Amino acid sequence: MRFVPLRRVLLGALAAAVFAPMMAHAQAPAAVTPIKFVLDWKLQGIHAWYYLAMDKGYFAQEKIDLTVDQGDGSANAVTKVMAGTYQASFGDVNAIVQAAATRPDQAPVMVYMLYNTAPYAIMTKASSNIRTVKDLQGKTIGSPAGGAAYKMFSVLAEKNGIDPSKVTWTNMAPNLQEQMLLRDQVEASAVFTVTSYMNLVAQNVDPDKDIRWINYSENGIDLYGNGVLVSRQLIKEKPQVVAGLVRAINKGVRDAIANPDAAIDALAKREPLINKDLEKRRLMYALKNVVLTPEAMKNGVGDVNDERFARSIDQLAKAFELTAKPAAKDVFDRSFLPPVAERQFSVK
Repeated sequence: MRFVPLRRVLLGALAAAVFAPMMAHAQAPAAVTPIKFVLDWKLQGIHAWYYLAMDKGYFAQEKIDLTVDQGDGSANAVTKVMAGTYQASFGDVNAIVQAAATRPDQAPVMVYMLYNTAPYAIMTKASSNIRTVKDLQGKTIGSPAGGAAYKMFSVLAEKNGIDPSKVTWTNMAPNLQEQMLLRDQVEASAVFTVTSYMNLVAQNVDPDKDIRWINYSENGIDLYGNGVLVSRQLIKEKPQVVAGLVRAINKGVRDAIANPDAAIDALAKREPLINKDLEKRRLMYALKNVVLTPEAMKNGVGDVNDERFARSIDQLAKAFELTAKPAAKDVFDRSFLPPVAERQFSVK
């Protein structure tokens, strides 16, 4: 039997004691981070990329356990993150600006701008005498209480020189906006075009012939819209998780554009009663009208134009008489975006 000096045995034991925990730590898999995510609305084609990314394992690859809940308004999606109920959401950047003016330490941060053009509009019947923004004075407009188009109406009114106090508002359930207009229970409705356009199609109404659209973007409101926002706490404590969340969603958007049928199939797994043809048409409408704009094609989906974004904050500050005007960097953070080449898409 070979004799091993006691000194060597002790040194070996010491080395094992020191390096074993380090080896175990190095080999241990990264912990999975649970993230609660709330949408802006009920499940629709415009949410399909989240579920496609989930089914393809993109969140799992980033060590994220994502739970997605339906929402009740893109502005409310912001307040739910502020309340701590959710760590992330698909919400309205303009609501973030307003929140940051009064509660800068609590306001969430936009990290992936999906709607390069805010899809806000006033819709009315084509037979209506409402043809311009100014024609809305003295009229009754419907909207859910948490709707972003309703919350942004004062900006539209200010820009077009009308008195918002001379407009009567009727609060209604989200699923009744189109019905109440068609039944003449309201004279107009403040809507998200990507939602209402296809809801009208589902009710056998031609949204191009039977409905008149007064788009905010065509009446002096150069605002961005919805995107992925996260809490400041998540950015501070787990910036790598935020980057992973954005990467996974970006891949989902990429794949939804390349194969919209697969995206709608992923959505239908969660909501089997959806009309797949209608929701695919809604998805394509959103992509072509508010996501893949010329600006987004140049800068990549998820980013903003700094000058335009600064102008939009100025508009909001003036219209809402904000006590403080937040800096763009306090509202939007592009540092988590994948490279531009990975965010430049086109619809086939």
